[in-house]
Amino acid sequence: MTFPIKNVALFAIMAGLLVYTGMTESWNTALGLFNMCLISAIMALGVNLQWGYAGLFNVGVMGFVALGGLAAVLISHAPVTEAWSEGGLGVIVALLTGAATIVLATLIMRRKPHSRTRTLALLAVLVGGFFLFRALFDPSVLAIEKVNPAATGFLGGLGLPILMSWPVGGLLAAAAAWLIGKTALGLRSDYLAIATLGIAEIVIAVLKNEDWLTRGVKNIAGLERPVPYEVDLQNSPAFVERANNFGLDAIEASTLFVKANYSLLFAAVLIILLVMFQLALNSPWGRMLRAIRDNEVAAEAMGKDVTARHLQVFILGSAICGLAGAMMTTLDGQLIPGTYQPLRFTFLVWVMVIVGGSGNNIGAILGGFLIWYLWIQVEPLGHWLMGIVTSGMAEGSALKDHLLQSAAHMRLLTMGLVLLLVLRFSPRGLIPEE
Repeated sequence: MTFPIKNVALFAIMAGLLVYTGMTESWNTALGLFNMCLISAIMALGVNLQWGYAGLFNVGVMGFVALGGLAAVLISHAPVTEAWSEGGLGVIVALLTGAATIVLATLIMRRKPHSRTRTLALLAVLVGGFFLFRALFDPSVLAIEKVNPAATGFLGGLGLPILMSWPVGGLLAAAAAWLIGKTALGLRSDYLAIATLGIAEIVIAVLKNEDWLTRGVKNIAGLERPVPYEVDLQNSPAFVERANNFGLDAIEASTLFVKANYSLLFAAVLIILLVMFQLALNSPWGRMLRAIRDNEVAAEAMGKDVTARHLQVFILGSAICGLAGAMMTTLDGQLIPGTYQPLRFTFLVWVMVIVGGSGNNIGAILGGFLIWYLWIQVEPLGHWLMGIVTSGMAEGSALKDHLLQSAAHMRLLTMGLVLLLVLRFSPRGLIPEE
């Protein structure tokens, strides 16, 4: 894997921006930015795998990220025993009933010849299964949500280490991608985009409304973390002494230490994924994917199973997004379904891939770092800039008030401007595909 001077210079500039943030604002801010840049780079790798390798237009990124966040809750949160005793069994039986209804309906569709009898049997199974599902599900959910709704009101999780949720988040997103891919990958790129966006919105709607599963808009906080707690470090005489030796107080040193630990974990995951993706890109499998992307008809004529390869890469890319979602929930220590907005994930991640360089893993990582940094830092810069522009205007001026209020939109303006400039002067991205 070669690393030209241009690439080194671009990453050096990115590192300089983070160092400048640490020197001018605080190192806590810089480390917090660095951690989210790492997670954003992992999301960009997942989308780049789908679009850059295979040409799949997936705009349902936030749905897979949200499933990763859900996995963090289901794995790490302690089980709510009272909720389980009140309605846990009923929910499980209801879900199994729903799954059995779908399986039975599928078997009827496949094994019975098309006839009036098959239609009636299918209707009987679907309608009867639906009403049986609701009869079992609704009372159980009401019982669960009545259990101390201010603090719990849901089933909780398995109480396992939260690091185990990272691969589980990837598996959960991969399972959803398999279901989506089996039905939607036969569509053209624009219809595939509409389908994935719609399904992602369904996932978010479920997380917001199914309180028994995720507490809905009441959110879930206080998830276990894989790194020490700041208060424990501050109460450790040995840690306080080491912090004082570096000229830091215990509070600042503890927050820096915790964020640095997260950085090591996230960086290790990113490096492992990058190595795996580079090996895959330069393998016969990667060359086959690029051949399918460039000309599906020619690849199919050479005997390649285009649909199977599309499904494979769609699952892999979605799994990476699910992994990133679990990592982000681990960093936040909470699940807030309302934050999974298309603008924050789908749009931003696509800008990362396009600006960095579609089809280039190194470029996707650079795009992840650069776009997230700008997304966070541009708004305060906008307020500062508008303050300078309006400094000579009279207090209470309508124009001054309008300009100061418009500073909050600097993020959107900057994203559009960066995208336009890159597409104009470097259409294939800052680090284009070789």
